[in-house]
Amino acid sequence: MNSVPGDFARTIVDLHGQAGAGWLGRLPSVIGGCAQCWALTVLPPFQPLSYNYVAPAVRSDGTDAILKVGFPSPDLLTEIEALRTYGGHGIVHLLEVDRDQGALLLERLKPGSPLSTLTDDEEETSIAVQVMQQLWKPVSAGHPFPTVAKWASGLHKLREHYEGSTGPFPTHLVEMAEALFSDLIGSMAQPVLLHGDLHHENILKAERQPWLAIDPKGVVGEAAYEVGALLRNPRPQLLAAPYPGQVLAARVDQLAEELGFDRARIVG
Repeated sequence: MNSVPGDFARTIVDLHGQAGAGWLGRLPSVIGGCAQCWALTVLPPFQPLSYNYVAPAVRSDGTDAILKVGFPSPDLLTEIEALRTYGGHGIVHLLEVDRDQGALLLERLKPGSPLSTLTDDEEETSIAVQVMQQLWKPVSAGHPFPTVAKWASGLHKLREHYEGSTGPFPTHLVEMAEALFSDLIGSMAQPVLLHGDLHHENILKAERQPWLAIDPKGVVGEAAYEVGALLRNPRPQLLAAPYPGQVLAARVDQLAEELGFDRARIVG
């Protein structure tokens, strides 16, 4: 049975406390159950792990797959619903799922190198545009996904936590964010299903299509919201650039042109 890496175990306990420790204790049996139920040979996990147990696996027909097991949470269930809704269009296929155990069997993307491995920022941005446009889907009134407005409730929680103040954050910046959020939500275009975290590491080189997304958050909002994660990443390369501000400005201009968005709306 595959062991649970120590760094991963510490992360889970730090995040989830005793509930996380209990889940870690059950994790080997969950992996074993998935292997039996889905006829898998599960290989050692990828390193380093972050917040989910992710390991390569081989199915009984010899095809490669990815086993992903996460601490059961609303976010994980939302990811499952997003993958089901997308049905592999522009994104990794969901092959099997056990909602109760928080286990997903996913298509393995090969070679699987992330978008950040390219060296031309303009090319990277164009590829990201092509991927994100495949992921914007209309939603019905009874959709199961959180909204961008709900995600931004952290602004209210910040005030509540610091009894009306902004704590260590500069008040004028928080007030600016609150005003911008109110204006943008109030003038939001037709909402669609978004990936919600479409940065360079969540777009992988593949065979079925040249590039496919992974790890959707699944959130409903204006399509222009999607570009935020792309503007923040990849952080190390961006920060190492001689003039990071120029790189970001060029990305904004390119995104506005290729997506047909108002540049001012992208910037906020």
